[in-house]
Amino acid sequence: MKKLLLLSVAAMLLFSVNVNADTVNPNLNLLNPDVRKCLIEASKSEGWKLEAVYTDKEENLVMVFGKGNETKTYKTK
Repeated sequence: MKKLLLLSVAAMLLFSVNVNADTVNPNLNLLNPDVRKCLIEASKSEGWKLEAVYTDKEENLVMVFGKGNETKTYKTK
C-alpha cells in the first residue's frame, strides 16, 4: 500500500513540477522527507541529477538539479 501511495505521489509531482531551467518552486514542502524523496526520484526518471543540497543564509532548504547545461533550483520559503 505504501508503494502505491509513493507511486501516486511521484506521478503527481511529475505532472506538477515545471521543468524549465532555473525554476524556483516554493510551493513544494522540501522539509517533508517524502516530498524530497519523490522529487529526487521523479527528476532522476527524467534524466536530472541532484547536484547540490544546502541551506541558504535565510535557513531555506535549496535543492539544485542539473541536466546537461540546464539547472533547476527548488527552494523552501
